[in-house]
Amino acid sequence: MQGRTDNPTPNHLVIACAGETLWLLPERALWWPARRVLWIADLHLGKAAAYRALGQPVPGGTTQENLARLDRLVASLVPAQLVFLGDFLHAPGSRTPSLLEALADWRGRHTELAMVLVRGNHDKRAGDPPASLAIEVVTEPWLLGPFACCHHPQAHATHYVLAGHVHPALHLRGLGRDRLRLPCFCFDADQAVLPAFGEFTGSWTVPPQPGRRLFAVGGQAVWPLPGSDDQPSLQSSLSRTL
Repeated sequence: MQGRTDNPTPNHLVIACAGETLWLLPERALWWPARRVLWIADLHLGKAAAYRALGQPVPGGTTQENLARLDRLVASLVPAQLVFLGDFLHAPGSRTPSLLEALADWRGRHTELAMVLVRGNHDKRAGDPPASLAIEVVTEPWLLGPFACCHHPQAHATHYVLAGHVHPALHLRGLGRDRLRLPCFCFDADQAVLPAFGEFTGSWTVPPQPGRRLFAVGGQAVWPLPGSDDQPSLQSSLSRTL
């Protein structure tokens, strides 16, 4: 089946990268239409459950929301392959019966879709997804076309790196004391870092650097920040990822 690649998701942004055309999606995902590959970084499924198990009063429902957004993307794009760039599950305590049941139901809706997980640091603690989900688990870097699929940002000798891990975000400042924090895509000369797909995640504020391209995500749209390598409205300090 051919995916709808004319305009499957409103307000996406088309860019050139490593000789290919990529779409930055407002759902905080990356789409490669030529190969019908959908990249997702940092779901952290079960993170809220792990926090609740520690007595923290955090809201529920984030797993269902994450999976519902994935359902909508898959239905719209009809990918041939779904690649998770690490941190599929958050922690050992995330593997609750309700989460595993939700995952099994979700996988049952996409039985024909090939899925690959590039193992991240949280995956090493939480363990691989259940074998019944039929998700191929690989170590980084995993090469796909001109791209090196990774979890941790890093250099690669021959391929352009696509990574997650740091949950990039940026600060915009307006008149007065107005400030807005938004997730973003961060593209450097040799690697790109995707925003976290998961609803219940922290973030790092990306520092501006010469040649760095930042693309903000918010309001169901993606847009470039003009001159983001020297944009004075961007906060340059880094905060710790949660």
